Formats: sequence, C-alpha cells, structure tokens
Amino acid sequence: MTTYPACRHCGTEMPLTFVDLGLSAVANSYVPMDKAGEPEPKYTLHTRVCEKCWLVQVDEDVPPEKIFTSDYAYFSSFSDSWLAHAKAYTEKMTKRLHLGPDSLVIEIASNDGYLLKNFVANGIPVLGVEPSGSVAAAAEKIGVPTLVEFFGEAVAKRLYDEGKRPNLICSANVLAHVPDINDFVAGVAQLLTGDAVYTVEFPHLLRLIEEVQFDTIYHEHYSYLSLLAVETIFASKGLRVFDVEELPTHGGSLRVYACRKEATHREGVGLAKVRADEKDARLDSAAGYAGFSEKVEAVREGLMRFLAEATGQGKHVAAYGAAAKGNTLLNYCGIGPDLIDYCVDRNPAKQNTLLPGSRIPVFDVDELRKRQPDFVLILPWNLKAEVIKQLSDLRSGGTRFVTAVPAILITA
Repeated sequence: MTTYPACRHCGTEMPLTFVDLGLSAVANSYVPMDKAGEPEPKYTLHTRVCEKCWLVQVDEDVPPEKIFTSDYAYFSSFSDSWLAHAKAYTEKMTKRLHLGPDSLVIEIASNDGYLLKNFVANGIPVLGVEPSGSVAAAAEKIGVPTLVEFFGEAVAKRLYDEGKRPNLICSANVLAHVPDINDFVAGVAQLLTGDAVYTVEFPHLLRLIEEVQFDTIYHEHYSYLSLLAVETIFASKGLRVFDVEELPTHGGSLRVYACRKEATHREGVGLAKVRADEKDARLDSAAGYAGFSEKVEAVREGLMRFLAEATGQGKHVAAYGAAAKGNTLLNYCGIGPDLIDYCVDRNPAKQNTLLPGSRIPVFDVDELRKRQPDFVLILPWNLKAEVIKQLSDLRSGGTRFVTAVPAILITA
C-alpha cells in the first residue's frame, strides 16, 4: 500500500504533486573553494498539495539546523530595494499603531537588524529573535538586541513570562521557513495580547503559480502559502486575519495582518479582494494546481536553449546574484561552469565560494567589469531593475541582461 507524506498542519496524507524538481543541494550551503573536490548532500525537492487545508509543502524536510547554521550566508542588508521596503514598513506601522518609547516591537527572524534598526533610530524598543549566530551578531553591532534561538511556543511562553508584551510582532519571509508551522503560529498567539498586531509577509502562492516562479521552491521553504491556507492555520491557534496588502516584493507577496480573535480590529478591503482572487484561481481545488509541472519544464527548455546558442557562438555568460532561487534554477536545469563562467554577488560571505550543486565560482561584482561578459543572467529576477541600474556601465559597453522566469527575456 502506497503511503504519502502528511500535511505539516492538519496531518492529511498528500498524494497530489505540485511539482517535482528532482535532487538538489541546500540552496544557501555555499561550498568553500578548498572543498571543491568533496561531495555535498542533496535532497529531493518535491512539493505536494494538501487537499484538506490547501497548504503546499516540500516532500522531504531538511533539518533546520543543517540550513540556518552559525555561518548562514544570507544577510538582508545587501539589497538596497529590500532596505527601502523595510524602512517604509517601519514608518507605516509606527503611524498606524501609534508606536512610541513605551511600545515594544518583536521581529521573528530578524536577520542582521535591517528592519528593527529603523525602530531603534526612532526610540522604539525592539527585540529580534534570530536562529543564526552570524547574522544576529551583525544586528547586535548596530544596536539591535537579538535573541539567538528558533522561535516557537516555548520561546514565546518564556518571553511572555518575562513580561514581554509586544504591540507589534513582525516577520518577513519566515513563515515558509519553519518546519513546525503549528508551533510557530502558536508562539505568535502566545505573545499577542489585547489589540496587538502580527504582520507576516510571504511570497504569494498565487503569484508563484501564475508567473511560474518555481525557483522560489527550495529546502529552506518548507511551505508555500496562500491566504486560504494561512487563514486556516491561524484560526486553529486563535488568530484572526483582518487585513491584507499585496506587495511587489519577491515577485508578488502578501502582507497579512492578524490579531487575536477577540481583538477589535475591523476587516480591511484587501482581505476580501485576495480571498476572491484565490477563489477565482481555484486554489481550493486540485484544478488550481494542475499543469504547473509542464510550465516549469518549458522554462528549463528555454534557458537551456539560450545557453546552448550563446556558448555555441563563443559568447560568455556570467550570473549575477548567488541567490537561493538561482541555485534552485541551476540545479534543476543541471547547469554548471561549462555554460555559466562564474557568478558575482555583493555579499562577502558568498564571495570566493562555489554555488551549491552547480559548483559555479562566486566572485565580487567587480569581476564583471574585469571580464566584460556578453550576457549577465540575473538569478534574483525580482531585483532586475536594481541590478541593471547598478551595472549601467556594463550595459553601455554592450553587455546584455537576461532573466529566465517565467520565460527568457533579454534586455539590451
């Protein structure tokens, strides 16, 4: 008798495949140059759909301690557009919730303090909760107090018992990163009191499907979230969604506002709009997820055709951005240094390493100016405009920029 993985929220077996991307290395596990000859672990990257609560999740969980290690290489502060997004958020929430010196803001997965530093600058007390020691240390250096732990109900209870009563709990792109989503949401519910608010941002599953953003699937993302699934999970822990904003970040995200069920917040107009969009897309039925695999295969075929033609003509292709989404794309397509000469990234923690799986070397951005490639494949396609602006001198010299999702697009 065939058995299937169980939904991480409701426990229902999940025979329905969303997309199977084969074996892949862990997306942010960059390989030191001196370990180039050593093998690296790979795990299946197969996503399934729960036909009861409509949560989409990976088939095989990589233990979080193998991903979010002390030398975790993702630092939020290396994206100018993301820093601007974070600053705008802090200004908006300060005004909306009337935050001041007697308030408390807690951010879960606070990374290097990129967001909380804006509250600190305005005299608003904060606390970050971040499992990675390397990025937490960077936050502490800029004056953002940070607790180095994985957030869950036990940590939340301890903070509550210590008298922590946040007016705002926030998290951006973390809800998808937790293997035990029920424990995480229960922790949020434990810390919220009265009319306190929880905001959470995550890439919208509807946009992922419509724009074939399969490269946002990687082992760090245990779940892929719709408003439908999030409302169901939140309600099970005594939380109520009262507003939703649609954001352009990460190819199309949602910012969900939640509170305790008994809180006084009224429903905003964005909530009904996104509910209706997901209903129209049939995300509450298997039909809404059908045919995605074929669209993903078409993206792979388009990228491989472009690379074969470029290298066949003696052209040189480099990649920009050692992003997790890029590593999914390269691993799924089976691309290595034979097709892409090298990759560049602004983050020193990623430079002079090899990309996981593909083993493409990573250098500083100035490597592009030294070598003047014919094409630059922008792996974090959501930052395309920012990247092209940064590299305007290369563009003037004839370098062309390429994105592969949802289809090959070459910008002269």
